[in-house]
Amino acid sequence: MTGYTPQEQPCEVLQAKRKVTLGLPAANSPSERRFPLTPEGAAMLCERGFDVRMEAGAADVIHFDDDAYRRSGVKITDRRDTLQCDIIIHLPALGADDAAHVKTGAVLMSLLHAGQQTAEAIRALARRHVIGIALDLVCDDAGHLPFADILAEVDGRAAMAIASSLLADPVHGKGILLGGIAGIVPCEVTVVGSGIAARAAARSALGLGAMVRMFDNDVYRLREALYEIGDRKVTGSAMHPRVFASALRTADVVVATPTRYPVEIGCDVVDEMKRGVIAFDLARSEVSSVFPSLACIDLAEAGTGECNPSYRVRTCYVNAGSAVPRTAAMALSTTLLTLFDDIVVCDGLTNAIRFNKGLRDAVYIFRDKIVNPRIARIMGMQASIDINLLIQFS
Repeated sequence: MTGYTPQEQPCEVLQAKRKVTLGLPAANSPSERRFPLTPEGAAMLCERGFDVRMEAGAADVIHFDDDAYRRSGVKITDRRDTLQCDIIIHLPALGADDAAHVKTGAVLMSLLHAGQQTAEAIRALARRHVIGIALDLVCDDAGHLPFADILAEVDGRAAMAIASSLLADPVHGKGILLGGIAGIVPCEVTVVGSGIAARAAARSALGLGAMVRMFDNDVYRLREALYEIGDRKVTGSAMHPRVFASALRTADVVVATPTRYPVEIGCDVVDEMKRGVIAFDLARSEVSSVFPSLACIDLAEAGTGECNPSYRVRTCYVNAGSAVPRTAAMALSTTLLTLFDDIVVCDGLTNAIRFNKGLRDAVYIFRDKIVNPRIARIMGMQASIDINLLIQFS
């Protein structure tokens, strides 16, 4: 009887692949209360194979404790450990001390915040060959800015929610309803601009029953906004000086958003506005302000209940989105998941930058080279380097 001869059997061997680490340090700026990931968003990244690490207490600003993230698979650690991750998400500009501790060759994702960037911090990032990506400059295939647009929508809706609350405040506000009631004329809201933030503010104001006027110096965009919202609901106009000044004089709420040509409302017009008018400057930048004569209250630095002025004072608020940081975090989480899916499909960030022009244009520092004009000016450079040349020869 013939016996059986044992044969070699190939055995599949799984090689362990090191997970990409993703760090979430706490925001180190008093003017930024938004956080990039909710526990649900962090859990989805963990499921995609990322090793997510968060600084203890970093999500307190959006009222999630460390245990919520720990249950989602996130490792709670210290700031130094999060800065040593392969990818770091920190919405405000990093300070020089933090930049000096970033892992060599890491990817830093933040908002550009050109006015908060320092030459010392940029030099520290360059020495460590960091790739810096400004999330608000990331562009998709359709030419949209997904991060900037979602944050603009949050700003617009938050502005009207805050305005309604401030007007109804019986102590510091006027004690009136934004939308009025039967027999009572509703409040007037003047919206400057017709982009995403302006449209969001207008819709919210209309939903609350207010009368809304919208002005823009880009008539084509204004026409598109009125068509989208409904021109019978919103009164739209080009920025004819007398018409615009008249609308500002009678407005209870003014929401200024980014426009194609920057708008500045001078003190002569401001002095004719209503006492107790509530203004929001959603177009404020490091070099310009729509209301230069008004003192601004930063909603990221104090809760709205702590910074209500007298109803006799004209007040301007900035950073409206930071007053609702949890909503911003949910919006950012969804958008970040889409971005990371694109990076995974391209088999790494370098390939994603190489093949995705919208992501490539958002890079402001590529290893030790400055590739963004605004950051180049901070560094005292006459011009930035073309990242396309660096990618081509890398």
